[in-house]
Amino acid sequence: MVAPAVKSPLLISFSGVDGSGKTTQIKNLCSLLHAAGLQTRVLTFWDNAVVAMKYRESFVHWVYKSERGVGAPGKPVSRRDKNMRGWHLTLVRHVLYLLDTVNLWRVVGRERAAKGRESGQPDIIIFDRYIYDELANLNLDSRLSRAFIRLILAMAPRPDVAYLLDADPAEAYARKPEYALDFMTRCRQAYFDLAALLGTMTIVPAVGMGDARRAVIDAAQQRLAATGKPVNSVSVDSQRREGAPTSLAR
Repeated sequence: MVAPAVKSPLLISFSGVDGSGKTTQIKNLCSLLHAAGLQTRVLTFWDNAVVAMKYRESFVHWVYKSERGVGAPGKPVSRRDKNMRGWHLTLVRHVLYLLDTVNLWRVVGRERAAKGRESGQPDIIIFDRYIYDELANLNLDSRLSRAFIRLILAMAPRPDVAYLLDADPAEAYARKPEYALDFMTRCRQAYFDLAALLGTMTIVPAVGMGDARRAVIDAAQQRLAATGKPVNSVSVDSQRREGAPTSLAR
């Protein structure tokens, strides 16, 4: 039986260090939701919400000689963007993240209104990364940055479920060798510090892909049940039998 549409689209976000399995878990969740008759709209934060993305990428390639492409086992790349530090970069990041938040608010509003799309309003809006992934790049020990983060949190649409996928930095680096391991370690801690500040993130621990999938599905089911639109358990059992995708992405 096809589930009726959720009246107001739920907003779900996935955050975490590069290589934590966000894309894989999004695919798993979408498969479950589709099997339950729910329509999803998957957006990539960097492509759909970030302001002047092409210019920002060109800047780091030109000024910091950041290598292009995505790192893969046996084919590492040297990224020089969010791992760069300096007071001038901190100032610029605050301005850019504010602009990204304003645009994020516009994008989510447009998706919820389903303007200009033949498919109509989705039941679930899923973000691969979110404004939280940018905020984790700020100095959370700074009072100024913490005050700025609170401002952004008051402005940005709050996800109904905000996942933070944890990952062992060494394992994540092995899957996506782009940033130095020490930076990956600091980045992981920054996510946990941000989660503590927010108090609303659903942390999926660094466990096997099957257990992580179960944790993601459980949180989604609880939120959907709260809206009166529970996901059919048959869909979950079917996904268990079929198995989850094994590929890992950012």
